[in-house]
Amino acid sequence: MEKYRSLEVLYEGRKVGTLALYQKWLGAFQYDEDWLKNGFSVSPLSLPLDDRVFIPRFELFEGLFGVFADSLPDGWGRLLVDRMLLKEHEDPQAMTALDRLAIVGESGMGALTYRQAVKWQRAEAQKELDHYAEECRRILKTSYSEDLDELFHLGGSSGGARPKIMTEVEGEDWIIKFPAAIDRPDIGRTEHEYSLCARKCGIEVPETRLFSSRVCEGYFGTKRFDRVRTADGVARVHMLSAAALLEASHRLPTLDYNSLMRLTLALTQDYREVEKLYRLMCFNVFAHNRDDHAKNFSFLYTPGSGWRLSPAYDLTYSNSTGGEHATTVNGNGVDPGLSDLYAVAQQIGLSKETAKRIAQQVQETVREELGDLSRFA
Repeated sequence: MEKYRSLEVLYEGRKVGTLALYQKWLGAFQYDEDWLKNGFSVSPLSLPLDDRVFIPRFELFEGLFGVFADSLPDGWGRLLVDRMLLKEHEDPQAMTALDRLAIVGESGMGALTYRQAVKWQRAEAQKELDHYAEECRRILKTSYSEDLDELFHLGGSSGGARPKIMTEVEGEDWIIKFPAAIDRPDIGRTEHEYSLCARKCGIEVPETRLFSSRVCEGYFGTKRFDRVRTADGVARVHMLSAAALLEASHRLPTLDYNSLMRLTLALTQDYREVEKLYRLMCFNVFAHNRDDHAKNFSFLYTPGSGWRLSPAYDLTYSNSTGGEHATTVNGNGVDPGLSDLYAVAQQIGLSKETAKRIAQQVQETVREELGDLSRFA
């Protein structure tokens, strides 16, 4: 496989800029001259629209800026990429971040794409979901599957730890998840219940379904919000995680909702988006969704409209390091309650009446819809 010292970064076919290796491993970036005239900053805090070379200061993202690291698969997707590299007689440890972005090419999450893309032969046959679930389980257990090419094609650019495929359902783009080794067999049903409950709490969530199975209670699927079907085809939506924006690792619990609130307000300049995040924070607290790390919050950018908080995703009964919230609530990750929620609201400037109304509505809805949370533990 060719080793890449530079890659073009594209948005809707337009050149945004160039990534180039600096000191053998850092991904230096410079905007294209034409993009500087009428483009937008792809990462406002780290990469303002300036005519200069940007060099990452941190080692969190394999030498990349967070916005480009968001394009890389992690967890399940990275495992599939490494399996494919080994199949092609390539050493995964010898791959730079630019090599991996070249593999992503046009298949990554969000709107950014990368040239030159590595062209591997990929199968496209569609089989039953139970078959994919079994093959995912086999890869996790034995590192082998006869359908590796197909699984790579369907899930090799995905993030998150759980096995998944990205596929079309009735002409729309969906993500369908399968249980990981540590998951309960009913994880699909649980995540679907959580998505329905979140919607009743007034939280914006993508369309979700529980896809049928002969061997379990079903597989959770969610419609992709970084893809929009139009009369002209599929439009890609620029998306950035909070981890990418803040250049902060999602693997370490270093984020607090106070910081996340300030980021949301600074980026969107809209208190309606702040209220959306506050409502989601309340849900995470009352529904025991504690894996609320920095990559589980994202923002979408639309030219002419600006930034907004993305629909909520990865909502389920969960724990993080030490059983605490990955994102603390006013400094409290162990047992945050109403007083902590209200303190976050006060710091960002939400009124007491608004904070109390939202928190109580979410708390009551979670209690009514999910009942005793211990059944999910």
